[in-house]
Amino acid sequence: MLRLLPAARTPVPPLSRWSQPFSARSITSHRLAALGGELETHRSRKLGAATGILKDRLEALENREDKRVKERSAADKKQVTSTMADLQGRKVFKVFNQDFIVDERYTVTKELGQGAYGIVCAATNSQTGDGVAIKKVTNVFSKKILAKRALREIKLLQHFRGHRNITCLYDMDIPRPDGFNETYLYEELMECDLAAIIRSGQPLTDAHFQSFVYQILCGLKYIHSANVLHRDLKPGNLLVNADCELKICDFGLARGFSIDPEENAGYMTEYVATRWYRAPEIMLSFQSYTKAIDVWSVGCILAELLGSKPFFKGRDYVDQLNQILHYLGTPSESTLARIGSPRAQEYVRNLPYMSKIPFQQLFPRANPDALDLLDRMLAFDPSQRIPVEEALEHRYLAIWHDASDEPACPTTFDFSFEVVEDVGEMRQMILHEVRNFRNAVRAPQHMQFSTAHAQQQQVPIPEGYPRQYEDPRPQEMMGAGGQDLERELQGGLDAMRH
Repeated sequence: MLRLLPAARTPVPPLSRWSQPFSARSITSHRLAALGGELETHRSRKLGAATGILKDRLEALENREDKRVKERSAADKKQVTSTMADLQGRKVFKVFNQDFIVDERYTVTKELGQGAYGIVCAATNSQTGDGVAIKKVTNVFSKKILAKRALREIKLLQHFRGHRNITCLYDMDIPRPDGFNETYLYEELMECDLAAIIRSGQPLTDAHFQSFVYQILCGLKYIHSANVLHRDLKPGNLLVNADCELKICDFGLARGFSIDPEENAGYMTEYVATRWYRAPEIMLSFQSYTKAIDVWSVGCILAELLGSKPFFKGRDYVDQLNQILHYLGTPSESTLARIGSPRAQEYVRNLPYMSKIPFQQLFPRANPDALDLLDRMLAFDPSQRIPVEEALEHRYLAIWHDASDEPACPTTFDFSFEVVEDVGEMRQMILHEVRNFRNAVRAPQHMQFSTAHAQQQQVPIPEGYPRQYEDPRPQEMMGAGGQDLERELQGGLDAMRH
C-alpha cells in the first residue's frame, strides 16, 4: 500500500514592516477577493496535476504487480505440472509433517515412528489389502557415514530376503532421482518390537522366551553363515507379531567377518551396538572381535526377557563395565592379558575381586535350562561363548530345534563396496541398486513372492499388566582418570586405531 507524504512547503518570506496603519494600505477588499480566487485556481490546478501523476503511477504499479502475479502463477503451474510428471504413479501423504511419497497402490494408514535416520509408517495396498511398513530414509547424503549406512542396509536386505526370521524387503523407490537425498523401503509390516512387549509388562511365559530366542538364533545363524556380524541386536531391532513371529531388522551397522584378525580390524570402526547390549570385548578393546559379539547381545536379550528389564543397564560406559563385572565377576588373568587397552586393564585389576553372582539367585523362577544357556551366552571371554549353531542344539530349545529347518545362507555377502569413500559414487550405487531391485520384483516370476513362514505352534501374546522394578547398583570405582576411561570405553576398539 502506498502512503502519501506531505508536499514540500515553499519558504514564506518574512513580512515587511509597514510605516502606516493597516487601514492606510492601498489594497482594496475586492482586490483581495480576486487574489484569493487566483490562488484557489492555481492550487486546484496543482492538485489536479499531482493527482493525475499519482494516478498514473499507481496504475503502472498495479500493472507491474499483475504481470508479476501472472508470471509467478505460470511458473508455479509449470512447477506443479513438472512435479506431477516426476511423481507419476505415486501419491503424497503427510507423515510426521513431512511429505511422504508412496506408490499409488498404497494408502498410508498410520504413523509408526521416527528417528535420526528417517520415518516409518504403515500403509495398505488398495489392490490386495495387504499391509506394509514403508521407511523413508532421510538425509542420505548429508554425511558420508549415512550414505554408507543406507547402501549397506539396502544390499544386506536384498541378500537376506526370504528368510522367515529376517524382515523381508518388498520394494524400494526413489521418487525424484535427480539429486535425491532420500530413499523409500517397503518392508513387512509387523505389529511391534520386542522392546515394546517387554515394556508393556505383559506376563510372558517360558514358552514365549523359548520361541523368541529360537527365532533370533535361526535368523542369526543365517546372517553369520554369510560372514556378516549384525552388531546391533537389541529388543528394538526385533519385530514381533501377535502370533509371536519374530524378525531381525536394521542392518545399518552390520559388518563382514573373516577368520583373519587383521582383515577384521579394517571393518571394526564406527559406533557398534547400543550400550546395554554391547559385548565387553568391544569396550575393552580386544585386538579383534568375532561373531561372539552377537551371541552376547542375544544373552542380554534373554536376561531381559527373564527379568522383564535390561540386565546390564549402565548409565555410561564405565558404569556399563561395572555392571558386567558386578554380575559376572572379575575375569581371569588370562582374559585380562588379552585386553588391548592398558588403561581398562589397569582399571579392572584395581577393583576389588568380585565373585560371579549365580543366575539362579538373580532369576529364581527361571527354567534351569534357560539359565544354563544364558550362562554360556554371557561368558566374559568371547572364546568361551557358545556359538549360534551349538546354541540352537541346546536342550532349552529342544522343543523347537529342527536342523533341517534352520538353513544357512547359500552365499557369503560381498562387502567390497565398503572401500568406496566418494559420496557421489555411493549415490550412483544406491540408485543402481534400487532400479535393479524394482525391475526384479516386478518381473512375472516374482509377482507372487511371499516370505516363507515355519509351520510352528503359535503362542499368543497375552494381555499386559503394569510392573515396577528396582535397578540394582553395582560396586563402582571411578577414581582418577575416570573420564578418560569413559571416553576410551565408549570408543572401544576404535580408540586403539586412531
